[in-house]
Amino acid sequence: MKTNNLIKYLDSFGRYVVKQARTNLSKGDKNATSDLYNSIGFEISSDSKGFTIQFYMDSYGKFVDKGVSGTDKKRKYKDYSGKVVPSPYKYKSKQPPTSIIEKWIKTRGLKGRVDKKWKGAGNRGGQFITDKAFAFLIARSIKEKGIKGISFFQRPLELGINRLSNDLLQGIKEDITEVLKDIN
Repeated sequence: MKTNNLIKYLDSFGRYVVKQARTNLSKGDKNATSDLYNSIGFEISSDSKGFTIQFYMDSYGKFVDKGVSGTDKKRKYKDYSGKVVPSPYKYKSKQPPTSIIEKWIKTRGLKGRVDKKWKGAGNRGGQFITDKAFAFLIARSIKEKGIKGISFFQRPLELGINRLSNDLLQGIKEDITEVLKDIN
């Protein structure tokens, strides 16, 4: 059976989810280098069992999407069915690598300072600290508080799936109609 309309619909579904995920990602502050933004894509494949649409992105995208629970705070996210569920990822004993956070600090142009209210500051309050020390403090905070999931991919997937049923049936109907026309 010809499946041109079905493939055409799956392609538009994939493009819709990718476009919306990229839009959601660019709205927040999670897109410092646009590496994750550029890595989002999809592929359609078929075999004897049917069609598969597979989405892909950089590996850390799942942590940004679903969040990561910290040692002190549990994180949740909204999945593609609209349910709020706990993040499957969590920090236990290790914290994020400071080298990656240091790179992020430099990309953002951030500078850390000694807190004037900190008891150990003495007369040094307000002075800049090194990027390495600043990155360590951020990494420790991330380990404790976790990373809030922004559902940048889950939400478009939910919206796309909700639209899928009607449009998919229309695509199959058109393919069957074309096959019946060819028979006559």
